[in-house]
Amino acid sequence: MEDYFGHDWEIVPAGGATGEAFFAQHEKNRYFLKRNTSPFLASLSAEGIVPKLVWTKRMETGDVFTAQQWLNGRELKPAEMVQENVAKLLKKIHQSKHLLNMLKRLGKSPLQPAHIIQNLHQQLDEDIDKLSIVQESITFLKENSENIHFEHKVVCHCDVNHNNWLLDENNQLYLIDWDGAVVADPAIDIGSLLYWYIPRNEWENWLNLYGLKLDDHLILRMKWYVIAQTLQSIQWHKDKSRFSEMNHWIDLLEQYLSL
Repeated sequence: MEDYFGHDWEIVPAGGATGEAFFAQHEKNRYFLKRNTSPFLASLSAEGIVPKLVWTKRMETGDVFTAQQWLNGRELKPAEMVQENVAKLLKKIHQSKHLLNMLKRLGKSPLQPAHIIQNLHQQLDEDIDKLSIVQESITFLKENSENIHFEHKVVCHCDVNHNNWLLDENNQLYLIDWDGAVVADPAIDIGSLLYWYIPRNEWENWLNLYGLKLDDHLILRMKWYVIAQTLQSIQWHKDKSRFSEMNHWIDLLEQYLSL
């Protein structure tokens, strides 16, 4: 990295799945750097959903680096996901016409259930696909794909894990790591958040904070997308040889399918 910016920069990897993110300090300035992130980041910054975008630089190699404000903050804890600020920020994202138009201009077409089923058939290897709980889940997805139609597609983050919510020292909340963003049914985000973090008897309360009524159609849509995401997680952890995590998601799949 010093080859890009010079030896007067202090740069360390920031972790993450892609390995393209870094913490950087130059003199008194501190940044969060990312290589080849989506142009969508500028729109997210303008709406206050991610920390402020400071600059973008294209290198001679063709790589593009973005620098964001480095905030003093922390990730949300799982127990904090029930809070109103989480519901309000997710609602702001889902209701943003600007973000939706920008993502469409970047070539994102609305994600349909049929696409998800087709992708699962391509992603799941033979060992995963032959598991009885996986076969039951695929059957559920196919049998209900026509029953979850929802016309109003929005920008979805698709990984609302508590690790991606950043609370700064001024109690400003951000949702970071937008590499997997899609145009889709908001039930993708809402469902995973509720299934992962909110007790079933508190779903209605949380949805009231978001501004949505819990009904049978929303329950079915959330279950459908959570099961699809769980199948993807099982395969992802297997591909990474993270077998204990894979088995954990298989156990969760059984729970979700029974709900």
